[in-house]
Amino acid sequence: MATIYIETHGCQMNEADSNDVAARAAASGYAVVERPEDANVLVLNTCTVRDNAERRAYGRIHHFKELMSADASVRLVVMGCLAEQDRDRMKNNAPHIDAVFGTKEIAELGDTLSAWRDDFTDTEYSEERALLMPLGGTADAVTDAYTHLRDFVTVQRGCSYYCTFCIVPHVRGRFDHRPSAEILSEVRAKVHAGAREIMLVGQTVNAWRDPATGQDFASLCRDVAAVDGLERITFISPHPKDFTEAMIAEFSRIPKLAPRIHLPLQSGSDAMLRRMNRKYTRAQFQERLDWIATYLPHWAVTTDIIVGFPGETDDDFEATMEFVRSGVFANAYMFIYSIRRGTPAARWEQVDEVVKHERFVKLTDAQNAHVRAYNDRLIGRTVRGLIVGPSKKDRSKLTMKSGDNVTMIAPMPPEYDEQRYAREPWLDMIVDDARVWGCTGRIVRQAEHLEDEGVRVSAPMISLV
Repeated sequence: MATIYIETHGCQMNEADSNDVAARAAASGYAVVERPEDANVLVLNTCTVRDNAERRAYGRIHHFKELMSADASVRLVVMGCLAEQDRDRMKNNAPHIDAVFGTKEIAELGDTLSAWRDDFTDTEYSEERALLMPLGGTADAVTDAYTHLRDFVTVQRGCSYYCTFCIVPHVRGRFDHRPSAEILSEVRAKVHAGAREIMLVGQTVNAWRDPATGQDFASLCRDVAAVDGLERITFISPHPKDFTEAMIAEFSRIPKLAPRIHLPLQSGSDAMLRRMNRKYTRAQFQERLDWIATYLPHWAVTTDIIVGFPGETDDDFEATMEFVRSGVFANAYMFIYSIRRGTPAARWEQVDEVVKHERFVKLTDAQNAHVRAYNDRLIGRTVRGLIVGPSKKDRSKLTMKSGDNVTMIAPMPPEYDEQRYAREPWLDMIVDDARVWGCTGRIVRQAEHLEDEGVRVSAPMISLV
């Protein structure tokens, strides 16, 4: 059987695209494998949001050459944002690449996989290939007993806002909104296939509008919530500009929405927000926080923050730290600014690297203290989460995700059965301890549906958590 290995770098949009490629490959007769050493086709889904992501992608492209040198039948496909940006020069830099597909060419990639399929019917791995050292990396789109429980549905692609640090509009294009009927049809199909949770994905997801009717994102969430069998909805990644008070008020009337809202700050300084072309002010960002506190008081707020953006002064950084010290963010994705080719900010005078790193340490220390405090509040409580599966670090433990996206780890109950837990995937865990990365505890109940009371679960004889 033909085999395909998919490795994804970057955001949830790329994850959704990789899942799409996997589905197209499976329909053409491929099996998705966990190791590049076992694949006929290698697919690298690339990101270019930061310099490190770009360097990592090119490093991985050349890493795969080792496998291709040992077995000439292996084919390498590069897709995603870096493929879109570097389409012309990528094959020159890495001539062993067999095909390059941009962000809007997933259907064409699927057609190519289908055309290649018969080339691998009688493939036998050579001895040299079998003796290769493991190539590392993390496989994506490999299905297990729990994969079907949570799924992505893309509602919008591209962005029209042109933040001065961001390459997305150049590699994914301007706003392209899918029709509501098409989105709902896909949601129903994925729920029918077993999905309990759907993540609505868009580059600026809350800017979504139905192309024909003008229906807004909150209304779409309400319609998705009405799909029979769906139990939880999440979405990523929104833009503060596109949140209105009416939208956030509507969220409060949709019980199936997970109690977490992502509100990317980027900087707490008005001067930096203008240079970033973020299209909101510090006061407007605070206004959205106030709406959330009014209508969604129990929701977790998470954010993105960039440190060391060109022109950032000590006062600008301090304005960001004021937001962080307030403890308003349950978690934050924090980044040191890095130059992105093709963006305006790449041409501006840069902040000294030492200064950037010093600020980053201060920022992460302050925010991580609040993340730990947020998780500490859960100690002693019973939290319901959707199972992810056995922990990657310790197969004797189970991982789950709470509604506010906190990672939960607990010892595997003695009666653990994969098929049963796939049918009854909602787990109640008493939180015993907390860390910055999440919480540990004991599973005490198991339920088939999110709203079910559930049944008691036997505790392990010995807990080493």
